[in-house]
Amino acid sequence: MARACEVCGKSTQMGNTVELRGKAKYLGGVGTKVTGISRRKFKPNLQRVKVTTPNGTNKTMRVCVACLRSGAIKKAVKAKPFVVPGEGKAKAKAS
Repeated sequence: MARACEVCGKSTQMGNTVELRGKAKYLGGVGTKVTGISRRKFKPNLQRVKVTTPNGTNKTMRVCVACLRSGAIKKAVKAKPFVVPGEGKAKAKAS
């Protein structure tokens, strides 16, 4: 199982960590100097989520949080909302 979003395909990317020394000029220093560069990984924020598929079934998927926030997927309903027995009939009689 790859570390990738099953909706948008976002996956691990490579980048650099840059070690600096010194004080920035705008803070009154003589400037910062690079003392080292090393490789690092940027990993997506993946969550396991139960999703309702278009055909109505539920499926567990690994989805990035960006897709969850944007509404790209629809989370599965855990349980139907609670209804007090007989209350629906009483409202129908009152109106």
